[in-house]
Amino acid sequence: MEEIKVFCPATIANVSCGFDVLGLALDSVGDEMIVRKTSAKGIRITKILGQDLPLETEKNVSGVAGLALLHESNFDGGFEIEIDKRIKPGSGIGSSAASSAGAVWAMNELLGRPFSHLQLVKFAMQGEKLASDVAHADNVAPAIYGGFTLVRSYDPLDIIPIPTPSELVATVIHPQIEIKTSDSRKILKTTISLEKGIKQWGNVGGLIAGLFQNDYDLIGRSLQDHIVEPIRSILIPGFDEIKANALASGALGCGISGSGPSIFALSKGMETAQSVAESMKETYSKFGIPFDIHISKINTQGVKKIA
Repeated sequence: MEEIKVFCPATIANVSCGFDVLGLALDSVGDEMIVRKTSAKGIRITKILGQDLPLETEKNVSGVAGLALLHESNFDGGFEIEIDKRIKPGSGIGSSAASSAGAVWAMNELLGRPFSHLQLVKFAMQGEKLASDVAHADNVAPAIYGGFTLVRSYDPLDIIPIPTPSELVATVIHPQIEIKTSDSRKILKTTISLEKGIKQWGNVGGLIAGLFQNDYDLIGRSLQDHIVEPIRSILIPGFDEIKANALASGALGCGISGSGPSIFALSKGMETAQSVAESMKETYSKFGIPFDIHISKINTQGVKKIA
């Protein structure tokens, strides 16, 4: 195989209580990418549709992630990349992660899969470092593994795939404002109280247990963030109202997707997820800010080949 076309999923990181360690992949939102082998060494990005992003390899997250893979491979050639960029940068649903993960996953397929999922996450993290100054894995891990993932440790890197309850559906509203991950990280505190830490650890454990046990009530009780959301939510117009109305419409939980401005809700069943979407539309229409809304099942496959 000399060429491959792939779907690169959008992702929700943090999932309320799991800052930098929890993430999930979406099924109906993502980029598309074509990657082909070349005899020339290195990586060339030949086309980007949809967004104004740099074609220079060292300035593009897919290029940087791909170079990390090439550095560790025995391949004597290179790759060309075309990106149909459908996830807007700064949207909070893993735009840079989709490009980074999609590139290394596709290259690995073309090379006969010499690298494991864990190694692919390490390569993709270099793209995240370019985008946000931090090599975090909570977006690229679910993009590559699919479903929910837990980053148990960063040093050494340890990724744990988590089961996905079959009726879980995500609703995401993306206000058309940009919040850069690097900027939103700067406002976070570097220390927390023991009291808040205990609450947060309990919620992370509860969410993981709920996912394993298909316990939707436990999932809902655990989707609470006592540390990051109170700080970042002030950057998102209407966040508190969106959240209150989503919960009133039946959502299990609601929070900030990644660093924002997107807001996500998880629901049991498509019907409830659609009701939540209607409440989000009604709420946000009052703010005079354009927005997109996505309703998506959880993508349990991650990056995947498409025709």
